[in-house]
Amino acid sequence: MARAPLPLRDGLGPTRIRMPDTETFPTVVDYLVDRFPHDERRLREKVAAREVVDAAGVPLEPNSPLVPRSDIYLYRDPPLEPVVPFPIDILHHDRDLLVIDKPHFLATMPRGAYIARSALVLLRRELGLPDLSPAHRLDRLTAGVLIFTVRPEVRRAYQELFAQRAVTKVYHAVARFDPELELPLTLRSRMIKVRGVLRAEEIPGEPNAETHVELTDHNLRHGLYTLRPTTGRTHQLRLHMNSLGMPILGDNFYPDFYDVAGDDYTNPLQLLARSIEFRDPFTEKIRTFVSTRILELPSGAWREHLLVRHSPRRSPPSGR
Repeated sequence: MARAPLPLRDGLGPTRIRMPDTETFPTVVDYLVDRFPHDERRLREKVAAREVVDAAGVPLEPNSPLVPRSDIYLYRDPPLEPVVPFPIDILHHDRDLLVIDKPHFLATMPRGAYIARSALVLLRRELGLPDLSPAHRLDRLTAGVLIFTVRPEVRRAYQELFAQRAVTKVYHAVARFDPELELPLTLRSRMIKVRGVLRAEEIPGEPNAETHVELTDHNLRHGLYTLRPTTGRTHQLRLHMNSLGMPILGDNFYPDFYDVAGDDYTNPLQLLARSIEFRDPFTEKIRTFVSTRILELPSGAWREHLLVRHSPRRSPPSGR
């Protein structure tokens, strides 16, 4: 993807908008107003303020003609977002990497309803790291070890470790205990995630997802499971646990979807990225990062809500 012609502003990059394939509208402004009718006033103000530019960074005029399949860039207005009231604990920080212990409910990067309140933007702002970029991603509902690159020069090398499956990832999950299920076992299946569809699904065909499942502890009702994925499909661990008839506690997607309010933090998904290990592409040394969070089995009376405890760490950014 081409580099954006506008710099970061308060931790957020500009939005790229692709023009339609044909000259459906005479001007760029006409197209934008038709596409975003509720933002007409602000769009015209941004064009008048020369804040809407083409791919070369040249500001557009109110009568600039629409060029099919061209790109224009502009800054979004600060969104109104739900506040995620949990701190971001820092596990490691050097000139190349920033490793955090991500809390449940915090998005990795701007997406959907979570833009400024994503881990990426919060960390850029609070730590003054404009070039910060995720080396991989965790689902918003999953907690645990998340790695960012600090400098653009090293970004590709670390991202390729994840793309090439050269990273050992260990997860913990809490789900129903089934004494008749023989563990450990390795699950292999084919998974797809259609753009615009909330849930992924398993379909017949050549497997593209693999997860090793072990039982670490149990209390006769629930089990603590150690999951070692060798692939990284969307919702892979949640789907594989559900396929065993043991959906992860707190999962509102599998087996059935149910809506949860954006500010409801009472029942976190009991899935934790417990550790990540890899051989550093620059030093050749093995590097291991481990979450301080611990998933606890329910004890005493029947409970559907589990707590996640962790030891205190330095926590500059937060969702507040």
